[in-house]
Amino acid sequence: MKQLLILTMILCTTMAAAQKGNEMALWPDGPRTSNGDPSDQAKVTVFLPNEKQATGRAIVCCPGGGYGHLAMQHEGTDWAPFFNSQGIALIVLKYRMPHGHYTVPAEDAEEAIRMVRRNAAEWHINPADVGIMGFSAGGHLASTIATHSTGDAAPNFQILFYPVITMEQGVTHIGSRDNLLGKNAKPKLVNEYSNEQHVKKQTPRAFIALANDDRSVPPLNSIRYYEELYINQIPASMHIYPTGGHGFGIRQSFAYHFEMMLALKAWLRSF
Repeated sequence: MKQLLILTMILCTTMAAAQKGNEMALWPDGPRTSNGDPSDQAKVTVFLPNEKQATGRAIVCCPGGGYGHLAMQHEGTDWAPFFNSQGIALIVLKYRMPHGHYTVPAEDAEEAIRMVRRNAAEWHINPADVGIMGFSAGGHLASTIATHSTGDAAPNFQILFYPVITMEQGVTHIGSRDNLLGKNAKPKLVNEYSNEQHVKKQTPRAFIALANDDRSVPPLNSIRYYEELYINQIPASMHIYPTGGHGFGIRQSFAYHFEMMLALKAWLRSF
């Protein structure tokens, strides 16, 4: 009965209309690196919880889309009620597409984390409790930041849904690899962006969720990443659901939606 009540509460939360977020330009004075497309501007949409409910935790969200487009709703803004109801701020990042400039998405994601920390006092955020979340190619971006970024751009935790992790042929999502690194990427660049190779003791704790029947991004991406997290003694929780394919996000049509949301909620309470 108690579990049913919890599930009902989650249902009500996720079906509730999200508050209108505050959209802001990420680079008001222009980006560090141009991607060659002036119409493609990086932005963040900030969803803050009620001040009295705020825990100080914040999450920068990177929607997926194969580094070619962005699924801004079910892998982005639709998550705001779920997190805000727990007192967690959600900052949804519209990062720029690489267009042959592979550093651009990571530069945007790092700047988004820095922006959150610069505004920590005003937004009632603890700068030592800022995580990054990503879906599919956005999961690759999030894991890139989790394994490569340092200083005020380094996240404190990571949440990955059916992520692209490696750039290795046969395991990666080839569309994401081609869009990010190009079709003739040199081995050194492939290794640099194969994030399972860059897990270290400082890599933040992780929550990973995916479906066993994902035909777009092989589950081996997440499995390899989890293995490296385990070897490096990084706290990690991985959930592989029997079915669901790829790209389910927060959609309730995903057969294990409620189980996944309960697992994520419990994980967020664990630290």
